[in-house]
Amino acid sequence: MYNFALAFVICAAAFIIGEVVSTVTKAWVPSVFVTAVVMLIGYWTVLPPTLVSDSMLIPFGSTIGIYLLITHMGTVISLKQLQEQWKTIVVCLCGLGGMCALSLLVAPLLMNRNLVIAGLPPLTGGIVAATIMRDAAAAAGLQTAAVFAITMYCIQGFAGYPITAVCLQVEGKRLLKKYRSGEVTMSDADRTAVSKAEAATASAAAKKKLIPPLPAKFDSAVVVLIKLAFVGWIATQMGKIAFPYIGTISGAIWALVLGILFTTIGFLDTNSLNKANSYGIIMFALMMYVFDGLKDCTPEMLGAIIVPMIILIVIGVVGMAVMSFIVAKVLRMSFPMAFANGLTALYGFPCDAIITESTCTALAQTPEEKEYLMSKMFPSMIVGGFVTVTITSVFVAGAFAKMF
Repeated sequence: MYNFALAFVICAAAFIIGEVVSTVTKAWVPSVFVTAVVMLIGYWTVLPPTLVSDSMLIPFGSTIGIYLLITHMGTVISLKQLQEQWKTIVVCLCGLGGMCALSLLVAPLLMNRNLVIAGLPPLTGGIVAATIMRDAAAAAGLQTAAVFAITMYCIQGFAGYPITAVCLQVEGKRLLKKYRSGEVTMSDADRTAVSKAEAATASAAAKKKLIPPLPAKFDSAVVVLIKLAFVGWIATQMGKIAFPYIGTISGAIWALVLGILFTTIGFLDTNSLNKANSYGIIMFALMMYVFDGLKDCTPEMLGAIIVPMIILIVIGVVGMAVMSFIVAKVLRMSFPMAFANGLTALYGFPCDAIITESTCTALAQTPEEKEYLMSKMFPSMIVGGFVTVTITSVFVAGAFAKMF
């Protein structure tokens, strides 16, 4: 009875269970954590270790899938919005710098250096960083480090969600106090900011580009995908080029950079994978590829990496907090807001949007108050998620993958 179709059904069922739990708990319990637990228990009991391979999601998710996804990430980033939120970008980059610096200085004194290298990129970002580090560790014969990268990706949200919630609560109460006292008012500019942020992944404003768009009747899903794949192929070739002093640069980094460039000139469609109705299946394949690494995780191995995982998260978050505080003072920003921006590295989009909107809804007593809070917190949180998870973590993973 067991074949590729049933294997696919089992993988999808584990994925859906994670999504349901995350939805019910309003993202306080990450879907990736729940799915990982389901898969892990399954591997320890009744599921065959070849489950993901049997479902035929490998090698698709581990090859063209990841390059399509990373290139797609470059198509959803608005350069104009990044320019408007320059303070957010600075504080996020400095926060990640503080996280990496303190972790590299202190964590190796308390835990295995290979675990630090494998765990830091997933801690600074999302699934792409986790996938890069998983592959790099496995290629180096470091199976425990490969599993550590995956578990770090699955567990990091539990540190990020509550701390972010506290920061946004503090910031929201501060803003409401000024709003209710009449010290500040809701301006048209603030309303525009909310609209721009909520449309961050929508089509860019109509303007002339170097390459004009194809007529709608010819711009089919397959055409969108072939353009993404072509840019992804260029990225794989760029990843083979050795540059003076720095050597080769990961093809994944090139895929992100070229995705942004080719979208700016008009070759790639904005939000490409969603336009091609392909984002869901590609993300599912990539997630299952990542979770496939859990088949090698024994109860003994898991017990051995729990303490190092907690150590790395604590040190990393402390490093981010210290640097966020310093930069917030220099840029005259609110520290809770600056820290919350950096913490988006631990969960990214859409969790940053969900937590921010939930906080604004809980604090506001009127629709006007919610709109005001959203105008002040929502744009920077969305940009923060793009900067940390979508952009910077790929560069961090590309650099760290060479350190084993």
